[in-house]
Order: sequence, then structure tokens, then C-alpha cells
Amino acid sequence: MSKTALVFSGQGSQYTGMGKDLYENSPAAKAVFDMAEKVRPGTIKQCFEGTKEELSITINTQPCVFAADLAAAAAVAEKGIKPDFVAGFSLGEIAAIAFAGMLSYEDAFRLVCKRAELMDKAAQENKGAMAAVMKLTPQKVEEICSGFDKAYPVNYNSPAQTVVAAAEDEIDALCEKVKAEKGKAVRLAVSGAFHSPFMEKAADGLAEYLRDVELSQPVIPVYANATAEPYSDDFKALITTQVKSPVKWQKTVENMIAEGADRFIEVGVGKTLTGLIKKINADVTAVNIENKEGLDALE
Repeated sequence: MSKTALVFSGQGSQYTGMGKDLYENSPAAKAVFDMAEKVRPGTIKQCFEGTKEELSITINTQPCVFAADLAAAAAVAEKGIKPDFVAGFSLGEIAAIAFAGMLSYEDAFRLVCKRAELMDKAAQENKGAMAAVMKLTPQKVEEICSGFDKAYPVNYNSPAQTVVAAAEDEIDALCEKVKAEKGKAVRLAVSGAFHSPFMEKAADGLAEYLRDVELSQPVIPVYANATAEPYSDDFKALITTQVKSPVKWQKTVENMIAEGADRFIEVGVGKTLTGLIKKINADVTAVNIENKEGLDALE
């Protein structure tokens, strides 16, 4: 039996105008943006009119991408599509747990704003950078990172793409080493070394914030970045650990496929996850929904 997975995009694919088309054409999407605007005035203007530079600042990126992700998911649900599983890439995981009913949309948005603030602060205090490594196996990337003092594989995206985080003064040498090993490395436009030990303080702050937050059982299985398995047991620990642990995206997708997922719908910003999913398994269907045209084509 065919099963559908809804996957929520992460930080890095943001662009000026994200979500505007859905805001203007879907009442459910508009309601999400209006909620975000009420909690954090200026969010809608940033999404629709913010400059590339403004949208690249973590404390802006995360709330804006979250709003676009959740708005797209709400528009998909408004159309009557009910996913069997959900997962989100990095930031997208918070949108996924909101969609699955673990937090109200407003509480999840407040959590994202706090998460962004903590991660931005940690990035300022502990300078790091990230790069996507292509054409090398994850094992080879791990081997290269082990030759540096502060370098870590942090996003296991597909068989041929692994993102690394490293100290600012090591990232260029790491990229050169990748080239020497016949790989390709591309610096990412992010402001910190996310999903690595550089985010230890952010994880501590998130744990403190979550102490007074009530989480519900998910109504749809939510696959966690840190384990590539559905959320179970200590939900707060999974949310906290996620910011300083690798994103096991390839394994997450493979596990959902093993449970019967043969259609993946990426909601939010861009089509990065759609491309990765096709590289992980060319036999499944993967589409992205970020505007009315994509939504109308969805069946």
C-alpha cells in the first residue's frame, strides 16, 4: 500500500518572497503566517521582502523558514492530503513536530525563535563554518575530518553528499583536503557550525527553555534527525540533542521507505530535500510544494 511522507525543508534554502504565493492563495497558509506575525511582528515582511543578507541571519532565517514550511504543510493538508509520516531537516524538524500535534503552532514558533536566538549566540561565541562535500563517501569524509582538530561530519544527506562543520580557521584547509582526495567542497551561506559540538551551549539553553514546555504524543510518526527513528520516550532530549548532533537524513529517508513510504512531499522552501531523496532512492516519487502551481499539481 502506497504511503506518503511529508518532509519539511531546513535553513539554507531561504529566498526573498518565500511563501507569498501560498499566503495569497491558501487560507490555511495565510493563517500560519498571520500567527507568526502576531508572535513576531515583521515576520511576513521579512519573508516576502527581506534581502538575501537579512534572511541569512539565523535569528531571521529560522522563524521565516519555519513559517514558510508550516504554511506549505497547512496548504497541503487543506487539500485533503494526510501523510503517514513526517520528518524535517534540521530546523524543519520543529515544523514537523508542530504539524504532528506535539506542540501548538504558536508554541512551536516561539520555540523556533528561542532556538534561533540560542544558536546565533553560540555561533557568535564559538566561530565555525560549514561546507557541503560531494563525490566522496561519508566514511571518507569522516576520515578527512579526523585529521583536523575541530571538524565534524554533521549532515549525512545522501550517499554522495555529507556536510561538515569546522572551526573558521580550519574550514579552508579542510576544503583543500577534500579537493586533494578528488572530492568537491562548497562553503555554505550559514552563520555558524550547526549540528556539532560548537552548539553545546545552544543545546543547554534549549533544554532549560523546554523545561516548562508541555509536549504531546505525535498523531503522526515523526522521524528524528538525531536517531533516524520515530520520536519516542524523551521528546525534549531529542529536540535538544538535535542542535549539536549530526542530521541522519539519508538513514531517515531509508527508514521511512522501509516502512512503506513511496511518495515524498517536500514542504516549505526550495527543493533541496527533493533532490537528496531522489539520490537516496530513484524509485520513489519526490515533489516540492512552495507555491500555488505545485499545490495545484498535487493529487
